Amino acid sequence: MAILEEPIKEPLKLRNFINGEWQESQTKNLRDIVNPANGKVIASMPVSTEDEVKSAVAAASEAFPEWRRTTPLSRVRCLFRLKELMEENFEELSRIQTMEHGKTIDESRGETRRGIEMVEVAAGIPSLMQGSILEDIASGIDEQLIYQPLGVFTCIAPFNFPFMVPLWYLPFAVATGNTFVLKPSPRTPISQNKLAELYDEAGFPPGVINLVNGEADAVSVLLEHPDIKGVTFVGTTAIGKNVIYKKCGETGKRVIAQGGAKNFMIIMPDCNLDATIAALMTSFYGNAGQRCLSAANAVIVGKDDAFYKRFTDAFLSASSKIRVGYGLDESTQMGPMQSPDGKARVLGFIEKGIQEGGRMVLDGRKLKINGDYPETCFVNPTIFEDVTSDMTIAREEIFGPVANIIRVDDLNSAIEMINSSRYGNEAAVFTSSGKVAREVRYRVQCGNIGINIGIAAPMAFFPFCGMKDSFFGTLHGQGRDAIRFFTESKVVIERWF
Repeated sequence: MAILEEPIKEPLKLRNFINGEWQESQTKNLRDIVNPANGKVIASMPVSTEDEVKSAVAAASEAFPEWRRTTPLSRVRCLFRLKELMEENFEELSRIQTMEHGKTIDESRGETRRGIEMVEVAAGIPSLMQGSILEDIASGIDEQLIYQPLGVFTCIAPFNFPFMVPLWYLPFAVATGNTFVLKPSPRTPISQNKLAELYDEAGFPPGVINLVNGEADAVSVLLEHPDIKGVTFVGTTAIGKNVIYKKCGETGKRVIAQGGAKNFMIIMPDCNLDATIAALMTSFYGNAGQRCLSAANAVIVGKDDAFYKRFTDAFLSASSKIRVGYGLDESTQMGPMQSPDGKARVLGFIEKGIQEGGRMVLDGRKLKINGDYPETCFVNPTIFEDVTSDMTIAREEIFGPVANIIRVDDLNSAIEMINSSRYGNEAAVFTSSGKVAREVRYRVQCGNIGINIGIAAPMAFFPFCGMKDSFFGTLHGQGRDAIRFFTESKVVIERWF
């Protein structure tokens, strides 16, 4: 059976990848990495010392001058080889993600595919990095704009998409001629450690890409280090705003900091109900709700009680049939939360929803698990009705499989509700009306908008946007924004006698 195909047979001992070599950490502080579905330890991760983090930055700094002088064509040949290796190891990389995170194997395969797409787009750097020139801006004088790499960049990675998110940044950084230090999430570091083996095999010179395992202390070293030119981060708004963005401002570093979210799905009475329900299942419960693009609030527009009943009946029926279990089982539709802490947080929000007057019509605390697995990290889909916008569960990011159903009188009320939220990551509308769709696209203050799409995830050649407390910085990850983030503009004005 597919469920038995676990690529990690015995617990791994993770190491750091610094200056082209795998190095065992000297720390005595080790962290167990646990498969959230079955509770088994699958790896031991070192919490690296300050000196080890600094040595990774030093290796990247020393490698930068030569890597910068390497032609863009030569740099992308490493990316082409990396893509081939990722394809060859596609299934193993995907299964590792499921084992360390808990998501379903189909979700992991999708994550791996998205990561590969980032490498594919970054391989177009000879065209993407081109500047511009204009002759005769004055008599005998020409002017040109060129883009140059800056030096060492870092990524402080999240646990929920441990494989894909670093690839929003790393391929673009090294393709433009920078070097990189990656710090994986201490909860889910295995897939990035596996990927580092492929970086080595792909032919990147020593020091161009480095990986150092660690926790908050490692982040502090990276944020303070004078050789780090820019920081990329995905995580909570509190950390993104008050730690990453603030410190980068103090130290003069470039920053992309993606924060939290509270995403609204506007449901119009003229929507295609069957297609809408199918899209919402993935949006609310995909990745067990641990996604910055996950649906949180379903906003039903209008006073049509018959439509409201048809929607809620269909939504409840589909949600109650979600098959929860070990993600390596091909029949599983939703895996566990990544950690016991994650489950405890979700249960706390459920209790808060009950206390504040929400009517729970599907109780995810009543577990139904496909298979004999410990309940430690599992939560089933949960639905609240009679939710109002001032309730905690409607305002705060739950980061779990909890759906809130809210009723409003008209589209304007729905848009105002979305715009009053402190978050601005994604909003979507389900409708058959082009006028309604345009109104949402035009007025809603969110970085990513879905029109009959439940997960408005930009492709690699478009930026991953965000507004308000969902994003801190100026340029975003992916696409041309990433090219600009990882390069500095230089204007040359020249005249020859």
